Amino acid sequence: MNKSVILLILLAAVILTAGCINNSKANVTSPQEAQENSTNSQENSTVLEITQLDQINTSLEKGPVLLKLGAEWCEECQELNPVLAQVATDYAGRATVVTVDIDKSPTLADYFGIYVIPDSSVIVGIENGTYVYMQQDGNVTTERSTARILKIEGKEVYENVLDLALQNEKS
Repeated sequence: MNKSVILLILLAAVILTAGCINNSKANVTSPQEAQENSTNSQENSTVLEITQLDQINTSLEKGPVLLKLGAEWCEECQELNPVLAQVATDYAGRATVVTVDIDKSPTLADYFGIYVIPDSSVIVGIENGTYVYMQQDGNVTTERSTARILKIEGKEVYENVLDLALQNEKS
């Protein structure tokens, strides 16, 4: 019986890790590179990997922030990287695309209440110390649960929410 339990655990570990890590990061930069790139962010078309809320707050000064929370071992998260890299290029100078690895930044994972990944949202501001999010219907809210974009979505979903955030910013 003990051998079968051990075999099942080993089998589960192999299944859970096999093919889940994609070493290509599709224009994702490290926190150190993100800090260095912040001086020329108007021309920056990369997805910034962040580890602190202050990095989001700094980016918000320049416009809306598309935030993706995921992990390196998450295959869907890795599949989303090229989409986000294209969005970052298309919205360079108008919005910032950032990603958080929940394993490297568990405090941020807790702060944003992550229960499934990938989990994305567009932050448009801060109100009374709380982030304000753009919902897919164009309304703003401080309730991130109603503004989440869960799982993989097409580029147009992220573009639509960013466009709504940019329109909201002008008014």
